[in-house]
Amino acid sequence: MFDGGAFAPRGAVRLSRPEGRSYNSGMRSLFRLLSPSRTAPKPPVVQRDRIPFVLADGHHIEILRVRDPRARRIKLSFDERGARLSLPLRASLVAGERFLHEHRDWLTAQFTAQTEHAGNGLQRDATAALPLRGEAVPLHWQGSRATRLDFDAGGTLVFGAPASAGNAALQRALRDFYEAQGRADVGRWLPKYIAGLPRTPRRIVFKRTSTLWGSLAPDGSLALDLSLVLARPSAFEYVLVHELCHLLHADHSRRFWREVERRFPDWRDERSYFNREGRALKTRLRTLLAG
Repeated sequence: MFDGGAFAPRGAVRLSRPEGRSYNSGMRSLFRLLSPSRTAPKPPVVQRDRIPFVLADGHHIEILRVRDPRARRIKLSFDERGARLSLPLRASLVAGERFLHEHRDWLTAQFTAQTEHAGNGLQRDATAALPLRGEAVPLHWQGSRATRLDFDAGGTLVFGAPASAGNAALQRALRDFYEAQGRADVGRWLPKYIAGLPRTPRRIVFKRTSTLWGSLAPDGSLALDLSLVLARPSAFEYVLVHELCHLLHADHSRRFWREVERRFPDWRDERSYFNREGRALKTRLRTLLAG
């Protein structure tokens, strides 16, 4: 079939020439649509390196230096992982070093406090107690075919391990023990608070986090920091209630805090507890699990 001088089989797609527009111009437009889009410029990336620093007491440490496009000002922070210096892209390295020296005394105090909180790592036959639920629980070591940590029938905390078990195996057993204890606590508390909730958490996981104590994902998954098992039980219970209330209110609005108040009236005391002891709890767990 002929149509305006162009031929196309029945059912085929036909490119016609629009009036008032050249054929070549139309083809160029089509090719532009079909050709790969031009690559957008890559956003600035976060740059990280480590720099040496001498504290006021003579200790040598390393500081994580981060050049972050999102940073708006020079910021120095310290947690159980160490010190972190954040720099906006416009700040010079010299300005960052000057900022460190201006806060040398503060860094020294933070490092000293962390050293006091850390204690010793897990050592076979040498670790005599483990932190659990706000207390130091006496620990008994014994030989065993399998590496396992648990309470025996008499309530004694026993760490059994074969002679061949290395540090990694001992640390895995300790982590498994802490997670089992955390799940047991949540299992006792959860029935008290599920009334009035639109649903129960989809699942509960324990993680090691640097700043958060808990979080609720959009799919209803509840994540809790593993070091909560080391805290006093009432503080752990408060974090659970806090996150459960997010099933009702996703924000931290007045309605959310009223719900927390109704379910856990002493929440302010527990928040103060975390302000005082939170870093020590996270640091102690990190030391026991070796990083």
